[in-house]
Amino acid sequence: MAFRYGEYHDGPDPLAPPYDVRAALDEMGDAILSGSTPVHALRDLLKRGLPGAQDRRGLDDMLREVRRRRRDLRERGRLDGTLEKARALLDKAIGQERAELFPDPSDDARLRESELDTLPEDTAGAIQELSTYEWRSAAARQTFEELRDLLRREVLDSQFRGLRDALANPDPEAMERVRQMMSDLNDMLDKDARGEHTQADFDAFMSKYGDLFPEKPRNLDELVDILARRAAATQRMLASMTPRQREELGGLISQTLDQAGLSDQMRRLGESLYARRPDLAWNAQERLTGEEPLGMGDAVTALEELADLTQLETALRQDYPGARLDDIDEAAVRRALGRSAVDDLEALKRIERELEEQGYLLRRRGKLELTPKAVRRLGETALRRVFSSLDAGRRGDHDQHDAGSAGELTGSSRPWRFGDEQPIDVVRTLVNGVRNGGVTPGNTAVRLSVDDFEVAETERRSAAAVCLLVDLSYSMALRGTWAAAKQTALALQALVASKFPQDAVQIIGFSNYARVLQPDELAGLDWDMVQGTNLHHALLIAGRHLDRHPDFEPVVLVVTDGEPTAHLLRNGRSAFEWPPSHETLELTLSEVDKMTRRRATINVFMLAADDRLKEFVDEVARRNGGRVFSPSAERLGEYVVSDFLRLRRAR
Repeated sequence: MAFRYGEYHDGPDPLAPPYDVRAALDEMGDAILSGSTPVHALRDLLKRGLPGAQDRRGLDDMLREVRRRRRDLRERGRLDGTLEKARALLDKAIGQERAELFPDPSDDARLRESELDTLPEDTAGAIQELSTYEWRSAAARQTFEELRDLLRREVLDSQFRGLRDALANPDPEAMERVRQMMSDLNDMLDKDARGEHTQADFDAFMSKYGDLFPEKPRNLDELVDILARRAAATQRMLASMTPRQREELGGLISQTLDQAGLSDQMRRLGESLYARRPDLAWNAQERLTGEEPLGMGDAVTALEELADLTQLETALRQDYPGARLDDIDEAAVRRALGRSAVDDLEALKRIERELEEQGYLLRRRGKLELTPKAVRRLGETALRRVFSSLDAGRRGDHDQHDAGSAGELTGSSRPWRFGDEQPIDVVRTLVNGVRNGGVTPGNTAVRLSVDDFEVAETERRSAAAVCLLVDLSYSMALRGTWAAAKQTALALQALVASKFPQDAVQIIGFSNYARVLQPDELAGLDWDMVQGTNLHHALLIAGRHLDRHPDFEPVVLVVTDGEPTAHLLRNGRSAFEWPPSHETLELTLSEVDKMTRRRATINVFMLAADDRLKEFVDEVARRNGGRVFSPSAERLGEYVVSDFLRLRRAR
């Protein structure tokens, strides 16, 4: 069988990731190389959105949309619309009744007018008094029934979103069905509290009453969540009113439920919902600033949406300890921003998963870390930035050009000898075979002998033991030079690993103490919030590294923004003193002298311009013969890499 492989042309590559995960890492790398931690860099990436995906929203885009929705909801209307409408209908009914009574000269008419005059001032009390009143006016009786229908629909709609339309033209059978639904619902909740509820029970309930729940919940938990959020919104509506409004509307609700025969069932339901979802803001106050009066159901819906948007805003900000995208409720995103926003959120979640699955991120003990693979890529990125600022003519990096067993190709070749490890020069080998009679008439194959083989010559490189000493003290962060120092360390590590693999590089960080920094530690490294610049300890560690490689050419580079202020005592502890003590300077310069005897030139990159530092580095240069640089933080990497390449060429 024959197989052919080629580019896939029948649509998007089914095996391709939904985005370039390396581009996502590079986006994170910009922040990490500027001093951010991996977790903060990932959070910033998620806020901005997918690199190169203009049609996908980031968390910040969603957050702006949520805040706009909250502002629109707050400006939508007032909470007292039902009260206002109820008062208007009550006044209309009383006016119609008075108009009917006025022409009648009888004592009964005057008695009725007196009864109307003594009605309670609050709307609920007046409606309660008029519930047993015998209306003389048919129009007034109809208006009062319209008022009671309004209250029944609004009160029930404030608890069950689908009941207002179901009770638009109520009849005794419709109300009886509502009462039976609430009884069955409470029984189902009680059964669940005893651990006896099954999905079959819920399915039977929904088959009977599903038209009353437009949200179409799939199980009891979803139904409880829907009802609890609405009940909590009703409580928030009452809490947001003035005391008088709260008293009037509360009275109307209580009175309406009593008349509908639902008081006990509603009380049972409220207790069950609160017990299951006490985390909801049941009595928080909200402020709506619009002019349009909202009905009770519409006001509860607005407050319910506001609560959703408030919680969603908190989750989208991701600014609390341990924040993760899994904290964002997809159902809340769907309700607030639509289905497309759920897709955008899922795409953001895939970033973190892909970075972990492709070996760039690792969660260790709950902490997000970069893997060595990610650090190598960030180092390459830092190195590219450095080289982009260097002139092409300054990139030479070889020192000895005699043919050897390792190094870069010179363009020439020589006959193969036993033990050679250089690559075979295929073209010259075949040419030698043809010239030496390796082709027979009628045969296209070339017969090769040992004498025909040639190998490509390479230039020999001397190995170097490289020590980069990086100041980690608090002053580096204060002066804004720490991010540049970290980028420089990553760039040098990447340069040595890619172009000088035979070199032995060691990066040493120093503050009050010094320590060797591993390559995979560099990207997530942060400065030390301690006092002390212990260059003495750093030079001790660097000296041991050079001594382990006695045949390597020594290269020592120091990046610092301050003179030594600490040294290592004989007992291993650090001694700090500022201004620097005579003992600190003496011990540090003693290590400089040892470096000089090792033939190691120390080049110092000075990131500050104070007189004490200048005096110290001038003394180092005088004793050691090295050079002193004073680059800006932006050009530190360029200076260090250029100087390293110069030293490699010189040797």
